[in-house]
Amino acid sequence: MAKPIIDPLAQLTEIRSIMERSSRFISLSGLSGVGAGVVALVGAGIGHWYLQQRYAQEGYSYGGFMRLLQSTAEERLLVLPFLLVLAAGIVGAALAVATFFTVRRARRDGQPVWSALGRRLAISLAIPLVAGGLFCLALFVQGAVGLVVPGMLLFYGLALLNGSKYTLDEIRWLGLTEIGLGLVAVLFPGFGLAFFALGFGLGHIGYGLLMYNRYERGTGSQK
Repeated sequence: MAKPIIDPLAQLTEIRSIMERSSRFISLSGLSGVGAGVVALVGAGIGHWYLQQRYAQEGYSYGGFMRLLQSTAEERLLVLPFLLVLAAGIVGAALAVATFFTVRRARRDGQPVWSALGRRLAISLAIPLVAGGLFCLALFVQGAVGLVVPGMLLFYGLALLNGSKYTLDEIRWLGLTEIGLGLVAVLFPGFGLAFFALGFGLGHIGYGLLMYNRYERGTGSQK
């Protein structure tokens, strides 16, 4: 009886796939990035509309965000509740969308979502994000409004870099992109909302489409 022909390349590919699945959380869906990006764009639009409406009533003709940069401590405290609710809504909606698509892909691929890898990834992301959120809140209260969006981009990029060791390599490049945008945004404090939309909105959408086309479209699974 003839022995079956063993393809060494196929074996190496299978071994590599098994090692990646055991050491990295690879069930992230590109559609999660697209959904989160859309949520960020909507949130930026709502924030722009709110600031425009609020300061237009006071007779200011230039941008609402520019007016916020020159606001007093009392004025900042008046708009802070709305901005906090808006931020919580953006984060909550983005997490809900990301969770939905990630769970759907994990179930389709037969992979657990809340595994040890998933927990390590969540912790690696959460620590810089929580620290960054509190730091940016302090910047706002102290009057450094122009540094809030750059700070958000920088801490988010650092969080992605911190968590990239537990997931796909493309997350690292997204993190570096966010850090680069944050550094550029420092130079243009009056365009904070535009950089927010660019980094959290278009950045996520571009990343999500790239990931979807690379790993999910056609095959529906990680290569």
